[in-house]
Amino acid sequence: MSKPFAITLDPGSSLANKTGSWRSQRPVYVDRLPPCNAQCPAGEDIQGWLYHAESGNYEAAWRHLVRDNPFPAIMGRVCYHSCEGVCNRGQLDAAVGINSVERFLGDEALRRGWRFEPPTTESGTHVLVIGAGPSGMSAAYHLRRAGHRVTVKEAGPLMGGMMRFGIPQYRLPRDVLEAELQRIVEMGVQLQLNCKVADLTAEMLQGYDATFLAVGAHIAKRAFIPAKDSSRILDAVSVLRSMEGEDKPMLGRRVVVYGGGNTAIDMARTAKRLGATEAVIVYRRTRDRMPAHDFEVEEALQEGVMVKWLSTIRQAGEDGELTIEKMTLDADGKPQPTGEFETLQSDSLVLALGQDVDLSLLHGVPGLVLDDGVVKVDPATLMTGCPGLFAGGDMVPAERNVTVAVGHGKKAARHIDAWLRGDVRAPAPKHAMARFEQLNTWYYSDAPKTMRPQLDLARRTSSFDEVQGGLTEDNALFEARRCLSCGNCFECDNCYGVCPDNAVIKLGPGKRFEFNYDYCKGCGICVAECPCGAIEMVAEQV
Repeated sequence: MSKPFAITLDPGSSLANKTGSWRSQRPVYVDRLPPCNAQCPAGEDIQGWLYHAESGNYEAAWRHLVRDNPFPAIMGRVCYHSCEGVCNRGQLDAAVGINSVERFLGDEALRRGWRFEPPTTESGTHVLVIGAGPSGMSAAYHLRRAGHRVTVKEAGPLMGGMMRFGIPQYRLPRDVLEAELQRIVEMGVQLQLNCKVADLTAEMLQGYDATFLAVGAHIAKRAFIPAKDSSRILDAVSVLRSMEGEDKPMLGRRVVVYGGGNTAIDMARTAKRLGATEAVIVYRRTRDRMPAHDFEVEEALQEGVMVKWLSTIRQAGEDGELTIEKMTLDADGKPQPTGEFETLQSDSLVLALGQDVDLSLLHGVPGLVLDDGVVKVDPATLMTGCPGLFAGGDMVPAERNVTVAVGHGKKAARHIDAWLRGDVRAPAPKHAMARFEQLNTWYYSDAPKTMRPQLDLARRTSSFDEVQGGLTEDNALFEARRCLSCGNCFECDNCYGVCPDNAVIKLGPGKRFEFNYDYCKGCGICVAECPCGAIEMVAEQV
């Protein structure tokens, strides 16, 4: 007796419902570039370390993070987190608190005593780094990880550069700064403090195989303000630097700060903490044109700092009397004088008009080109016109902040490593951007952003205690889990569950999925239901 037809079919034959033959398009798994990763000046794989953090594996998250940035506790305090400004979740409710989680991981590492792994091999080459600020120490870290011997020469008495001498303690506690810097020294980096390099040409002849210039912008810009002999005019860089000494500066009760950047804000807030009853910022434009970050301006206003918008200082007279001229903005947004004047009393006038780099050590370096107070470098490699001499941070044309400087240190270190090995480091190809429109946000639960605590206002203005608090472990875990994993599979099993043909194959934890195209008929349900936009349909090749 013959078997029933349905039983006698060969399961491997084309008659066994291989619906893949119906297909005109096929789904493929893709990896897209999250906007947070693309935006980060330090080049962090933000989504990568958030993935570990949301599983509660904080050490794995920290180690993933420090592959690119050795300063998570510092950056979690001073980075202006432009990554959050482009976070896709911001179009849903509020951006993921990336900076808050980064700080939590950095603080957790300090609390638990996690250390950097020493290099497994030594290259036999020696690199000189000039400057122990964020760019120089970042470069030293990455170079040492690559097995190079590194010597850092710093003109000042302490590491940190403008992180120490330009950022007040209420934003960056010095124990945090010191701990993260010291962890790099412990890798075997040779540090020479109070060692100013006056002649780079002579220094480079001392047996170094490559050099990285990372001198910070420590010289305050000046403005011509006619002043009487009794006028007390200071510069913000010098005042903030003196805060690191035993004797704090005496600014008086009425302090006027001239400028509109973050340094001006820091200076005015510092003046309040030093006992000033009035701290007034004089700025030529309006608030929306102020280069200082808005959240810092807001915190300063909360602390009682006043701002005279559309104003400029024309003269400093007797007994601290300042002549202020009112300004107006023309059609191009440029301030123009009005001829209207008023007076403002001050005990001190502090100029916060920007900073320059001391380039005197570069005199006579062959092939080096200076342009408008900075060093010209190849944007791709950060090498100057002198072979083996690289530069970054405040010394090159770029936005001046800690995150950019840290990114320059990493970038330069990787190209120095390639140059020392006689190689050229080619940039890795970038994936297409993960756009908000590609996400299926209805799969994500509502999760309001966790707000970090702040020091109460009375203590903020009477001490240099840290203003911004950190997240608890529970809050950090919650905040990490708000990440949408834009453009990259996180193994939610949606595609596996919704496929009507059982054509999705699970490969095991951490290995994601693959399609069995014998049975996939190209219906596209998996694409429509993928929360993070990690699947796309492509035309079937004939």
